Amino acid sequence: MPPSEKTQHPKPFKQRKSLATRRHEVAGIRTKFPTKIPVIIERYQREKYLPPLDKTKFLVPQELTMTQFVTIIRNRMTLMPNQAFYLLINNSGIASMSVTMAQLYKDHKDEDGFLYMTYASQEMFGHCVGYKNRSVDGAAAPDDLRGSAHDASEELSVILTESSGRFSWSWRQ
Repeated sequence: MPPSEKTQHPKPFKQRKSLATRRHEVAGIRTKFPTKIPVIIERYQREKYLPPLDKTKFLVPQELTMTQFVTIIRNRMTLMPNQAFYLLINNSGIASMSVTMAQLYKDHKDEDGFLYMTYASQEMFGHCVGYKNRSVDGAAAPDDLRGSAHDASEELSVILTESSGRFSWSWRQ
């Protein structure tokens, strides 16, 4: 899929509203909908391939799994089956697909009470240099990437894939 046309990136949600305003908003949401999780989903700022979502705020049932939530987001973006995307929690990690939104919220909610997610295509991972002794959600990088088999200046493209809550690594030079 070709890169999206150049669009103006709106300021991130946290920059558009003060902490006090966001906390007040979450308090109202949690009072009115105690079984829903307030989620903010934003597009990765340098994303070129995925379309923008029509909204940023989502109220998600707490028993929903990440697998179900990802399906909902995929459908909202009307992605083709061969198009991959990732949801990063707090711009830092990928959650297990079997975790419930309630558990994710408990573990990763922001100080304002929202759960923040960023979506991006695989292009955001780019290239890694000297990828050694790294792991994501318990998936260790292959031995070939840890040892001295690869010079630190050698450029590797590392691809992380998830299946049934387990991560696997592949790479190419």
